[in-house]
Amino acid sequence: MPPLRERVEDIPLLVNELITRLEHEGRGSVRLTPGAVVSLCQYHWPGNVRELANLVERMVIMHPMGVVDVGDLPAKFQVGSESSEPVAEAIMNRVMAKESVTVTEAMPRLPREGIDLKEYLADLEKHYIMQAIEEAGGVVAHAASRLKLRRTTLVEKMRKYGLQRVEELT
Repeated sequence: MPPLRERVEDIPLLVNELITRLEHEGRGSVRLTPGAVVSLCQYHWPGNVRELANLVERMVIMHPMGVVDVGDLPAKFQVGSESSEPVAEAIMNRVMAKESVTVTEAMPRLPREGIDLKEYLADLEKHYIMQAIEEAGGVVAHAASRLKLRRTTLVEKMRKYGLQRVEELT
């Protein structure tokens, strides 16, 4: 059998299978974003499937019922970069060409103990607002555009969460 690094189209399938096994064993669950999967596909895999299994177990422990993105992976697995976008696209084309493979969705799983949905959604909204404001350089109109909101709506939400524009913080 060829090494895992030569079978990148199998990596998403293996990740899904490993997560399913951990879920059935009651050891937890995790989801990976497409970016994280592409990064794993670009990794050299000297430890082959066992190394992948260890990584999945580690992610389940470190991000229980959460979503793992490229930045959440250990540094050695963060292979992709903006300059390797064509490589990532080629990998995803190979991955998606396999009919039985589905890239793990980035939707978090509901924890067994449940969640305070109102608090969770407020935290999520606040996170995206802060990110949009930061990426827009503090320009509220640009941040509102990124969030597909009217500027006045974003200003109201910022007031609600006690958020300020970037230049107001410095």
